[in-house]
Amino acid sequence: CEATTTKQQTREAPRASRSGMFWGLLFVSPEKEVSNITKQNAAFRFTDEEMETAKGTDLPDLLEHLGYTVRRLGSRYHTTREMDSLRIKDRRTWKRYSNGTGGDAITFLQEFCGKDFREAVNYLLEFNGKGARDTPAPRPNKPVQEEEKPVFGLPIANRDHRRVFAYLQKRGIAAQVIRGFIDSGLLYEDSLHHNCVFVGRDSGGKPVFASKRGTYDLDGPGFKGDAVGSDKSVAFRLPCDPALDWVAVFEAPIDLMSFCTLHRQVRSNAVALCGLYQGPLDTYLRENSHLKRIVLCLDADGPGREATEKFQAEYAEKGYTVSVRAPAQGKDWNECLLQRGRTRERGK
Repeated sequence: CEATTTKQQTREAPRASRSGMFWGLLFVSPEKEVSNITKQNAAFRFTDEEMETAKGTDLPDLLEHLGYTVRRLGSRYHTTREMDSLRIKDRRTWKRYSNGTGGDAITFLQEFCGKDFREAVNYLLEFNGKGARDTPAPRPNKPVQEEEKPVFGLPIANRDHRRVFAYLQKRGIAAQVIRGFIDSGLLYEDSLHHNCVFVGRDSGGKPVFASKRGTYDLDGPGFKGDAVGSDKSVAFRLPCDPALDWVAVFEAPIDLMSFCTLHRQVRSNAVALCGLYQGPLDTYLRENSHLKRIVLCLDADGPGREATEKFQAEYAEKGYTVSVRAPAQGKDWNECLLQRGRTRERGK
C-alpha cells in the first residue's frame, strides 16, 4: 500500500456526519469482531493479545511507514497531505469525512491497502515487531493510478420554484430570504424530482457543487445527496465581503438560511460545510486571506459539539480568533427558528 492522491466522490448518506457515528460508534465491539472472525474462518483465530496489538497500532507512525505525509492538527488530531479529509484522533482511530468511513489500523489497511482481515492483522503484528503468523508474500508496489474524476453538472432546473418555496417556508425560512438565494443563483428547483438544489460557486462564480434536498419528508427524513462530481472542498457558501473580517460556519444550507431569517443583516461571509468536513472552510479562508475571525455555528448535538471543540483548537492554533454561537433552542438553527415561531404563536 502506498499513499495516493485519489479523491473519492460519494453520495452523502442522510445526515451521516450528524448522527451518533462520529468516532466511538464507528467500531465493531471486540465480542462482535471475534464472532465474525470465527464464522468467516473457524480454522484460524488470532489471540486476544494479538488483536489488542493490531488495534493499538500508532496510526501516524503506520501511515508514515506506508508513504503518507502526516501533519499534526492541534493536540489530539493528525491528517495527511494526500487525504486532507482524513482525521486521526488520539493516534489510534481515523475518520475520512469525504465518504464517512473510519475505524482503527485494521480497517485502514482494509480500506486503503486492499488487505483482507487476516492479512491486515498479520501486517500490523509484523509492523509492531510481534511477528506475523502465516504472513502472505508481500505484494509488489503498484504505481498509483489517478481515478478519472466524474464531470460535474447541475441538475436541470424546473420552470418555477413553487415546491422549493413551499417546502422552505414550511421549514420557517422567510420568503425574502428564499427569493434572495434564488436571485443570487444559489438555489433552485430541479425539474426531475423537484428537489431543492443548493449551488456552491467557486471564487470566480462558477458552479462547482450542488447539494440536493428532497421537498417531501412527511414520512421521515427526506432525500439528501450531492450532485455527481461536486467539489466538496467548496460546498455551499455566501460571497465574502472584503469589509468584514469574519466568517460564520454552519453544517447545512438550511441552517444557514435559518440563521439569515433570524438575522436579516447577514447576507455574506458564511459557509455551510454540508456535513462536518472542514475543507470548505479551509478553501474560504485561503481565498479570503483578510479574514481573521471564525464564528462556529454548528449543531448542538454530540457530533456538532465535538467538531466545534476540534475546530476551535485547530484554528486558534493557526492564529484565528474563534468564537462559538450555538442555537438557543433545539439541536440546530432550523429547529431554533421553528421553535421560536411556535413560541411567538402561543404568545399571541
